[in-house]
Amino acid sequence: MSATAVHSLWTMAADPIDKIDAPKIEYGQLSPTLIVIGAAIIGILVEAFVPRKSRYYVQLFVSVVALAAAFAAVVGLAAGGYGTTKAGIAAMGAVAVDGPALFLQGTILLAGVLGVFTFAERRLDPVAHGNRVDSFAAQAASVPGSDSEQAAVKAGFTTTEVFPLLLFAIGGMLVFPSANDLLTLFIALEVFSLPLYLLCAVARRKRIMSQEAAVKYFLLGAFASAFTLFGIALLYGYAGSVSYATIAQVVDGTIGTVNPALADTMGNDALLLIGAAMVVMGLLFKVGAVPFHMWTPDVYQGAPTPVTGFMAAATKVAAFGALLRLLYVVLPGLRWDWRPVMMGVAVVTMLGGAIVAITQTDIKRLLAYSSIAHAGFILAGVIAMTPDGVSSVLFYLGAYSFVTIGAFAVVTLVRDAGGEATHLSKWAGLGRRSPLVAAVFAVYLLAFAGIPLTSGFAGKFAVFKAAAEGGAGSLVVVGVISSAIAAFFYIRVIVLMFFSEPRPEGPTVAVPSPLTMTAIGVGVAVTLVLGVAPQYFLDLAGQAGVFVR
Repeated sequence: MSATAVHSLWTMAADPIDKIDAPKIEYGQLSPTLIVIGAAIIGILVEAFVPRKSRYYVQLFVSVVALAAAFAAVVGLAAGGYGTTKAGIAAMGAVAVDGPALFLQGTILLAGVLGVFTFAERRLDPVAHGNRVDSFAAQAASVPGSDSEQAAVKAGFTTTEVFPLLLFAIGGMLVFPSANDLLTLFIALEVFSLPLYLLCAVARRKRIMSQEAAVKYFLLGAFASAFTLFGIALLYGYAGSVSYATIAQVVDGTIGTVNPALADTMGNDALLLIGAAMVVMGLLFKVGAVPFHMWTPDVYQGAPTPVTGFMAAATKVAAFGALLRLLYVVLPGLRWDWRPVMMGVAVVTMLGGAIVAITQTDIKRLLAYSSIAHAGFILAGVIAMTPDGVSSVLFYLGAYSFVTIGAFAVVTLVRDAGGEATHLSKWAGLGRRSPLVAAVFAVYLLAFAGIPLTSGFAGKFAVFKAAAEGGAGSLVVVGVISSAIAAFFYIRVIVLMFFSEPRPEGPTVAVPSPLTMTAIGVGVAVTLVLGVAPQYFLDLAGQAGVFVR
């Protein structure tokens, strides 16, 4: 065949194809996420090129500056009206930039800064071989107890990779609540889950327990991700699109042009119901709602405590944000199907978390079951299906994240010869031995219990009020009963600290560096300010409570 014939065939084949348009990306609106992911990549390069002695300081500097810059970008976008009048869809329909997205991103970034401070703490353990040590294994790749691990400890190695891992997790969490199509949602889920699986496995003390926690989290998380992905596939089969807006139109029956290839499946409600149930199941796993909560206590107990604190706060914020957007933007036309189910989940979660927490003897497990109960309280606000429901959930998540990081930061201070003293019996008489630490922890416990003048009361009141007005009064009754049960075990810990005799062989309270002091101090300040004068922040959450559709 001659060259001209080939050429004519080629031109005939090439003509009918339309030009592929270059993607249009609004970099300014995506700047918070881009800053954090960029800093995480810089962190990896730091690990490769910066001498070992300087890495810790460089990583800490890069992480804090990046999170502060990303928070400034969120504030700038909110001030520019992107949370209200200019709210819209960016990145060719992949990401929503609106009030709930910006509010939750700001909360995640502030929680991330406090998380970095607790990660960077190096004064709690005694100096080993002339080197200060942190909460993380000297060399994560070495077998626990092996010669290589002991050599790494002697040489004073530190696992500074935890900082870029933390930044990658935060980057995924920033996209998760703002994702506007199901594939972006899934990618964000994986981007923040994988670093967390790794971070759970690198505790310096109790390494076997830490690795067991990471394996449990990884296996159950992989199951949940698979459910989510299968649900996404079914929803795509139902609506012919992964875009939230298109799926919502197909559910409502308001879509204009129908692809003839999809005309048969669009009427198939089985695809819709099973697909929606599976995606929601994956999100309920992430928030730790019953019956998808089995990983929570084991992982919270086994992971290094700074990781537990960050994960307990930020993962909940990101996952509830994604759940809100899914239920309010994609599936409002399906509410008669999902509301009864979600009410059942909320009831079981509130009561299950509160009742099982009473039997716990380990402070980290107790806080884990308490976080399950809180997931139930927040679900009450999600079920309200009103603008007040959204704003009350946003406020609760903001308040809860600071209390959680602060409480776990206090847990890192109470130590004995084996590291952290997490057994409750060790905390007896702590109020006499270290009144300030015990008083701070008491403030956090009262906030968890929802006692007036703490942020916990303002948050619970807002969520229950929204649920009652949204026609879920029975949920409020269960919520109040669960709160009363939960108050019992929080106040039991306070009584144990202040009204029992300290043991002679009891633990000591380590004096932390200014980093952990800042994390704990900010937590207490936010807890009291949101409890005493919550109105400004409730208004802020109210302004931010409208999803772009």
